[in-house]
Amino acid sequence: MSEQLNVIARIAPHREHYSAARDAICSIVERTRAEPGCIEFRVSEDPAQGTLHLYEEWRDEGALAAHHAQAYTAAVFKAYREWLAEEPQILHLRPVR
Repeated sequence: MSEQLNVIARIAPHREHYSAARDAICSIVERTRAEPGCIEFRVSEDPAQGTLHLYEEWRDEGALAAHHAQAYTAAVFKAYREWLAEEPQILHLRPVR
């Protein structure tokens, strides 16, 4: 079985914080992609619903934990406490093939 971890997250900021939340997550894309355990990190949006969606592929749980320990990731998480309309919906998935 693969150690690889895929993460899909749905993030719903308050309308007045949508642009700030989008800009914050977009500002860490390149640094995140450069992390040694990152295979893929993409941000998509549904402006009509006011949601952001992340698709992430990580070498393993340790790589994801290292990402969460980065100062730039922690800064986004801290800002989200005020910006989000609801808790993020996050799926941790293991590739089958």
